[in-house]
Amino acid sequence: MRQQVLKALANPPRIFYVPYSLAVLNFVVQFIVFIAIYTVSLWFFKVEIPPLVFLISVICVHMILAVYSRKDMQLGQILSATLRMLKYKIPRRLAA
Repeated sequence: MRQQVLKALANPPRIFYVPYSLAVLNFVVQFIVFIAIYTVSLWFFKVEIPPLVFLISVICVHMILAVYSRKDMQLGQILSATLRMLKYKIPRRLAA
């Protein structure tokens, strides 16, 4: 039983070598950027940007996250803990 718990903590769930939370966060941020840039370019500049450009950016950022998360296995958990501390406005001197 103890081995299963340690394994679950040491190996967070992953999507294509990136921790699940970071992969979802990457997709959400890239999707919001896509919607913002695409609508602004259509409304103001009357130019259609091919959506494939944004798909390529999602893949590139995902590859960068895969490289960094390979160095630090708990990167997703560190990020979520930091965001939780910012949400509750915990001062930096207490968080360290």
